[in-house]
Amino acid sequence: MGVRELILVRHGESTANVAATEAERTGADRVDAPLRDADVPLTETGRRQAEALAVWLRALPDAAFPEAALCSPYLRARDTASIAVSGQRETLAPRPDERLRDRELGILDTYTHRGVVSHFPREDARRTRLGKFYYRPPGGESWADVAFRLRSLLADLDREFEGGRLLLFTHDAVIENLRYLCERLDERQLLEIARTDPVVNASVTVLKRPNGIGPWSLVVHNSVEHLRDLGAPVTAHTGDPDVEPR
Repeated sequence: MGVRELILVRHGESTANVAATEAERTGADRVDAPLRDADVPLTETGRRQAEALAVWLRALPDAAFPEAALCSPYLRARDTASIAVSGQRETLAPRPDERLRDRELGILDTYTHRGVVSHFPREDARRTRLGKFYYRPPGGESWADVAFRLRSLLADLDREFEGGRLLLFTHDAVIENLRYLCERLDERQLLEIARTDPVVNASVTVLKRPNGIGPWSLVVHNSVEHLRDLGAPVTAHTGDPDVEPR
């Protein structure tokens, strides 16, 4: 028997989220994000969202409370996790795992879609030909690469947390790829989900398989009721609009 339940939480709003959304809105070529991706912090809104997650966790019944927590090593995810697990009835010390980090964008990091078209036309053409799932920017990862590292994570979690309920703090592309693996989706199904229902900040997605083996069932996707209940802002910041295979 492996893990029975995964509670997937996207990090709260980050300063880079805000900068990327503004860059897309104004038609800029570059995102004003001077820090390396691993060091991007939460905004005050992101911290409020993490506090709402803490309240939501405290309200869970004992039978639904997670037994362990892991997080991306990136600052925005670690801080979301730290705030969310503070003051809980059971000690949850989120353990960083580099396989939960965000997708690496390589040379395209900090460029908007417009910027890629302008500065890397050959890469834009290659991305268009291959589609989002298989396109790997130089020095970066494709979505398929992210799925590959997550396969090893899921196998390790099954060995270490037999029958467990786990809380994972991570990033939108990781959550979507975990759905792809656990629900046994195909490329087109995954990218349709990314296009129509992208993962928003501090949202909760829950996957279950009561027997700890076989395919998972999606129980909750992208829930932000805990944010609305406490008056915390709901922020999308869904990133690259180029989500359809072409």
